[in-house]
Amino acid sequence: MSYLLQDGLAPSPYLSKEVQVRDISARDRDFDKIAIEEPLEIRCNGLPLVITMRTPGHDEELVKGFCISEGIQVIDLKFSDYLASNIIEVSAMNFNSTSLQRYSFMSSACGICGKKTIEEIRQHLPAIVLSDKVSYEVILRLPDTMRNYQAGFNSTGGLHGVSLFTLDGDLLCVREDVGRHNAMDKVVGWASMRDMLPLRSYILCVSGRISFELVQKAIAAGCPFIVGVGSPSSLALELASSYDVTVCGFVRDGKGVVYSGFDNIILA
Repeated sequence: MSYLLQDGLAPSPYLSKEVQVRDISARDRDFDKIAIEEPLEIRCNGLPLVITMRTPGHDEELVKGFCISEGIQVIDLKFSDYLASNIIEVSAMNFNSTSLQRYSFMSSACGICGKKTIEEIRQHLPAIVLSDKVSYEVILRLPDTMRNYQAGFNSTGGLHGVSLFTLDGDLLCVREDVGRHNAMDKVVGWASMRDMLPLRSYILCVSGRISFELVQKAIAAGCPFIVGVGSPSSLALELASSYDVTVCGFVRDGKGVVYSGFDNIILA
């Protein structure tokens, strides 16, 4: 399988590494590839903001997308001279360190760990403006299209994927990470760096379940459509419904379920 080395579709060179293993079933495998997970510290205006566990690569996109979801207005961002590969310094406008600093590490499993209340996360989310409806036939083919460009998952089986599509189903960007929230931030950051926000004319597709944090990040980016291979959580669906965001889950093998935003889908 070949991967297009073009903007948005080029895989990170740091997705995986080879380790020695013992295959107890076949006993014929000595090495295997596993997903890379390393910490990234985000500092804002000189203050520590959060440490997230992520797969290295496209870190500037990750930080930009994270800041968008948190309502932080970025002026500039750069790698720190100290531990340059694992610290990014953000310069931001009107940064409130008291309300935004996390109270714990942000693991690869959860992008909202450390938030004091769900109400904090709901703050500052924009109203969603729908530019057009989407054909259900387009929705059904998105996960398979994304899978063809998930280089990390295809080699390790251990990475989440998030992708950005046009309403016609054209793939624009794929990002992978040990944390699904990080993969979403990378895609949103990629779009932001190209002045594509708000994403009112696009679809976000995720490789697994649709969690509250993913819906929150999609809304912060102005995206009205979220497609997932798995199901949405109850809180994710509650948030999506309140913003008239269309959520489609269990989209695989030519089938799928529309959970919210029913009127925004064109059925064949």
